[in-house]
Amino acid sequence: MTKSDILLGYIKASSYRTKIIKALEGKKLTPAEMAKETNISLSHVSNTLAELVEKNLIVCLNPEFKKGRLYELTSNGKKILKNLV
Repeated sequence: MTKSDILLGYIKASSYRTKIIKALEGKKLTPAEMAKETNISLSHVSNTLAELVEKNLIVCLNPEFKKGRLYELTSNGKKILKNLV
């Protein structure tokens, strides 16, 4: 089992993680935009974002901001997205 397989299983184990990865496909979004697009509460989006950043699947483009933080997929996140069905 490869590291990619482990990460793919990690993403698929949570509908929140799956929805957020899919929402970021080709986009840069704020947590509020993700919450609206995925119908996940903002607090759950924030918690999930922290997990995905820690796993190097997404990156915050402007971490110095308190509001209006933008997130996008990393190259690892894009690889995982290709394997999500």
